[in-house]
Amino acid sequence: MADNKRDYYEVLGVGKSATEDEIKKAYRQLAKKYHPDMNPGDKEAEVKFKEVNEAYAVLSDSEKRAKYDRFGHAAFDPSAGGGSGFGGFGGFGGADFDFGDIFSSFFGGGGGSSRSRHNAPIEGDDIGTRVTVTFEEAVFGCKKEINFARVENCAECSGSGAAKGTTPETCTTCKGTGRVTVQQQTMLGYMQTQRACSACGGRGKIIKTPCKNCNGKGRVKINKKLEVNIPAGIDDRQNIVLRGQGSAGINGGPAGDLIIEVRVKEHPLFIRRGNNIYFEVPISFAEAALGAEIEIPMLDGSREKYKIPEGTQSGTDFTMRGKGVADVNSKRRGDLIFTATVETPNNLTSEQKELLKKFAASLGENNNKKKKSFFSKIFGK
Repeated sequence: MADNKRDYYEVLGVGKSATEDEIKKAYRQLAKKYHPDMNPGDKEAEVKFKEVNEAYAVLSDSEKRAKYDRFGHAAFDPSAGGGSGFGGFGGFGGADFDFGDIFSSFFGGGGGSSRSRHNAPIEGDDIGTRVTVTFEEAVFGCKKEINFARVENCAECSGSGAAKGTTPETCTTCKGTGRVTVQQQTMLGYMQTQRACSACGGRGKIIKTPCKNCNGKGRVKINKKLEVNIPAGIDDRQNIVLRGQGSAGINGGPAGDLIIEVRVKEHPLFIRRGNNIYFEVPISFAEAALGAEIEIPMLDGSREKYKIPEGTQSGTDFTMRGKGVADVNSKRRGDLIFTATVETPNNLTSEQKELLKKFAASLGENNNKKKKSFFSKIFGK
């Protein structure tokens, strides 16, 4: 039996080094995806739902997970001799174990009857969208209108799926539980299993007169517009999460979240790294040699004066503390760092060339110190 089972880590789509939170998150997503309420009458989804619950029952328990990591499925297979069998840790697979208990513990169903578990509240799906802002809008914050589609309870039938003036009726086949017990004869005798009720598609209720607006589904997809505050200091590819703005939940469950990915356009001058801003400032040969007070552009469009020392070499960095971007959480500002690049004059007149020659000659040995040092490191002279 153990050889036919898929690896539990593979079932949940996580690695063997996954944390408890990662395992719980993977289970939550898959259990919601394959839950009978989301897939009425789908046999394949029902099988996967049970498989996901079985995998989580083991990997969410540190002792069971340790046994599984050591012995694999054989740790819980009584016929393998490698472990204590399914019953060895609390009746797994037996009468004392119910996959619904695990699922209900996540979505608020509690440990009550099978009916309460099947109709437990399920959180709505999260929705992802994207908004593009300019560099300045990201630095100082702004408001943006976004468009997205989400699933909401039908306004015509208030989410019941039944036409106005009518109500869903409790399924007489499953007595409203959405599940039926089937008895089958096997090599080991008669065995009982549960499956989704085919009469009501696993919903526990039958709608005789469906709502025309939602075709009996109780839910409709609508387009929404929403004005969103983009906080100052947000960076490219960071997310804004709006709780409860996602799709509506099922059976009274809470709505999902709206997750907005922010994309920031490039700036022609500034480059952002974290909360620091980098850019280049061209200076003349005379300014570099003699020193000068130059104007530096600020993020808000203003300019500030900055004194560079004489003898500044091309490629020298200067830092203006606290002039960068404010952190989106703490509001502490980064720095503004500019690189001075010395521009070599061109298109000189004959007179200017002659003056430069005289200037170079006047420097004498001092003019060639770095050049001589450079070659001496290479040739040893």
